[in-house]
Amino acid sequence: MNIEIWSLGKESDSFIEEGVDYYFKKTRPWNDVSLVVLQTPRKLATTDVQKQKLIEEEMILKRLQPGHYLVVLDERGKMLTSPQWAAQFQQCMNQGVKTLVLLIGGAFGVTEAVKKKANQTWSLSNLVFPHQLVRLILAEQVYRSFSILNNSPYHHE
Repeated sequence: MNIEIWSLGKESDSFIEEGVDYYFKKTRPWNDVSLVVLQTPRKLATTDVQKQKLIEEEMILKRLQPGHYLVVLDERGKMLTSPQWAAQFQQCMNQGVKTLVLLIGGAFGVTEAVKKKANQTWSLSNLVFPHQLVRLILAEQVYRSFSILNNSPYHHE
């Protein structure tokens, strides 16, 4: 199963990119994981929140394929522990999911159309984080999940 972290916004600052790459390399012996940054073209950027969300919706839905299992990250989503994340990943692998997509929505969230396409909606925290930091947190959590699944000593209960 491939895991793709999709994030709307700009490219990562170098310190974020280094951290994401660090966790991706640590995860690679067990599973492929990659980051896809979906940038809204500057000429389409707008101060109209609804219009911005629709532009982002189009980008997401255009990229979404039938073999994708979409998990939207949203502060109102289901809170999972690290072992529960690992169990969800295992369940996806058992079901033959080809690509698990973890979507970090835009600054104003995602549209109802995107939410309806989602297989699940998860929350990382009740706190709100900058998108770039969420990329790093997700990269670490994916690594932690696979370390749990593979009985690595990284995760302590």
